[in-house]
Amino acid sequence: MGVNVKHDVPLNALRAFEASARHLNFTRAGMELFVSQAAVSQQVRLLEERLGVVLFRRLPRGLEMTDESRLLFAEVSEAFTQLENAWRRFEGGEYREVVTVACVGTFALGWLLPRLEAFRQQHPALELNVRTNNNVVNLAGEGVDYAIRFGSGAWPATQNERLFTAPLTVLCRPDVARRLQKPACLLRENLLRSYRADEWDSWFTAAGITPPRITGPVFDSSRLMIEAAFHTGGVALVPACMFQRELDAGTLARPFALEIDVGSYWLTWLRSKKMTPSMEIFREWIGRRATGEGE
Repeated sequence: MGVNVKHDVPLNALRAFEASARHLNFTRAGMELFVSQAAVSQQVRLLEERLGVVLFRRLPRGLEMTDESRLLFAEVSEAFTQLENAWRRFEGGEYREVVTVACVGTFALGWLLPRLEAFRQQHPALELNVRTNNNVVNLAGEGVDYAIRFGSGAWPATQNERLFTAPLTVLCRPDVARRLQKPACLLRENLLRSYRADEWDSWFTAAGITPPRITGPVFDSSRLMIEAAFHTGGVALVPACMFQRELDAGTLARPFALEIDVGSYWLTWLRSKKMTPSMEIFREWIGRRATGEGE
């Protein structure tokens, strides 16, 4: 008689491993899973024995992942995300399609969020999962259908469709704007910098002024620069179209009409990604909204 070898997948152990890898701590993983630290540790140890590898190095103040652990975590994390998405699609007794969109925070707050309710009304069976990032996203590794990015559109691994241009202009608090009579007045101000180092140089050159040397913090989003402008009285060079509500409300001011075109917002997706019906719906909707149709 042959030996009956079990090949069932140890889901509890994998869940304990995945939580431990995210937290690098058995105690915090246990709190998330509503079990004890000892139970999580035991599940991980059983998984290590079953796989025949060491997944964590136990340190005095936490855990350190091994190479094998990092490889397993990438696969397991994606699998649990897919399971969660599948479960959510059938919640409430009806099937709901899901589209996951990652976008830069400035675009999410300044353009997408004010239009989400209109999207929900038009497509109630399609659930939009919105994430934010800093313009760099791993579409394959993070299970993302679309990424909305700012730049030139020259990203070879993805299909890139331009949504609209977003020229940069000077924005600041109204009290700061009142003392800016001409562009040269900016030379006395606190100029807030983006990680794209040549933006202020391009603006001053367009204004016919020799660009100054700018120091101070570097920000990875226009939204953060505007928050800094509110708090410090600094001056930001950002896309005005992302801050129309603040301009209309009078909490922001635009002292000069001059603007520079350094990039656009783009809808991007993996070239290898099979386009689903729900992805097509979102692509068509955002394309129409980006051109002003249906506003």
